[in-house]
Amino acid sequence: MSDCGCNPEQAEKLEKNTLIALLSINGLMFVVELILGWLAQSTGLIADSLDMLADALVYGISLYAVGRGVMLQVRAARISGILQILLGAGVLLEVFRRLLFGSEPHSLLIMGVGAAALIANLICLALISKHREGGVHMRASWIFSANDVIANLGVIVSGVLVAALDSRLPDLIIGSIISLVVIRGGWKILREARAAQNQRSEHS
Repeated sequence: MSDCGCNPEQAEKLEKNTLIALLSINGLMFVVELILGWLAQSTGLIADSLDMLADALVYGISLYAVGRGVMLQVRAARISGILQILLGAGVLLEVFRRLLFGSEPHSLLIMGVGAAALIANLICLALISKHREGGVHMRASWIFSANDVIANLGVIVSGVLVAALDSRLPDLIIGSIISLVVIRGGWKILREARAAQNQRSEHS
C-alpha cells in the first residue's frame, strides 16, 4: 500500500486517484509528443512519446490491479514490463531506419517539446512518490516515472547538440539510449514481478 498512513480502503482509493491522474497526463503527452516528434523528425521525441504510451498502458493495467490481490498485481507488472520491452525494441528499429534513410530533426521543437514533457513527468513523479513502497504494480509505476525524467533530459540535450553540431546524430543517439532505458526498465519490472511471485509462493 501507499505511505499515506491510512487504512487499506483509503489507500486503495488514493492509489486509484493517483493512477487516473498519471494515465491522463501520459495519454495526453503521448499524443502531443508523437505528433510533434514526427513533425520535428526526431527519434528522441518519438521514442519518448512511445515511452509515454507504455506508461499510460502501465497505469491503466495498474489501475485495474488496485485492490485485486498480489497475484493480479504481479500479472499487471509482468504485462507492463513486456510492453515496455517491445516498445523499446520498436523504437530501436525506427532509429536504424532513420540512420539508413536520413532525417532532419528540428532542434528548437525538440527542446520545447522535451521541456514540456519534463514538466509533465516531474508532476507524475511527485504524484507517484508516496506510493513507491507499495505493491509491485505501484513500484513499476515509480520506475516508469523516474526513467521518464531521465529520458526527457536526454531529449533536451539532444536538441541542443543538434543545433550546436548541425547534425542529426545526437537525436539518433538519444533515441537509441531512451529505447535502451525503456527496455532496461521493462526487465527490472519483470524481475520485481518474479521476486514478488516467489515471495508469495514461499508464504502460501
